[in-house]
Amino acid sequence: QVQLVQSGGRLVQTGDSLRLSCAASGRTLGAYSLGWFRQAPGKDREFVAAISRFGGNTYYADSVKGRFTISRDNAKNTGYLQMNSLRVEDTAIYYCAARTSSTAPYDFWGQGTQVTVSS
Repeated sequence: QVQLVQSGGRLVQTGDSLRLSCAASGRTLGAYSLGWFRQAPGKDREFVAAISRFGGNTYYADSVKGRFTISRDNAKNTGYLQMNSLRVEDTAIYYCAARTSSTAPYDFWGQGTQVTVSS
């Protein structure tokens, strides 16, 4: 099984940029498609972005399209979420997740990392 360890969350100002990382161990990251999700206080967890196993396909929630970029470096066994033009409403705990195919559930989750955007 793959284990996911996240890093990169912190307090930033509106309009700032931030990059989250999701490092895999236990199995090669290339065996999994990756997703990023977030959960704001008092809200359900929501989908943010996803990327196929080799990066050929990416998907975004409308709320982040044009501002966030998902990527991966399978040689480094790491996935990324580049977040630009951050807004207060982007404040949430961000989670990376992995699944074995595009139709499988996300069975493997990172520990979460807090992103706080202050005005």
